[in-house]
Amino acid sequence: MKKILFVCVENAGRSQMAEGFLRHFAPEMEVLSAGTQPKSELNPNVVKVMQEIGIDITKQQPKELTNEMISQSITVNMGCMDKESCPALFVKDVIDWNISDPKGKDLVQIREIRDEIKNQVTNLIKNLENK
Repeated sequence: MKKILFVCVENAGRSQMAEGFLRHFAPEMEVLSAGTQPKSELNPNVVKVMQEIGIDITKQQPKELTNEMISQSITVNMGCMDKESCPALFVKDVIDWNISDPKGKDLVQIREIRDEIKNQVTNLIKNLENK
């Protein structure tokens, strides 16, 4: 089975939450996340809202997106605020979720984004299991 790759520009928020959810709900699946311009650390508020629901993503690190990652994975683009650095530009068959960036948002808004990502990840798992 191919890996699931969640991508966004900074790999500090949305894609990290998606990776955390997939690890939690489908530990048998291979998953990673990456970005075209990764930050040096995760968004601390993203870590906090994931901890609120019992998912620890503190061991995850932002990573730079590589062609090897793309070629070996089913790629999910979380959404793009920066069109020039959008990972979807580099991936042929991408699943695009168009989820808001948690950067600069308050905890209430980040929780809404987290819950949207959770729903998308659980739907992705169901779809992959039915193939």
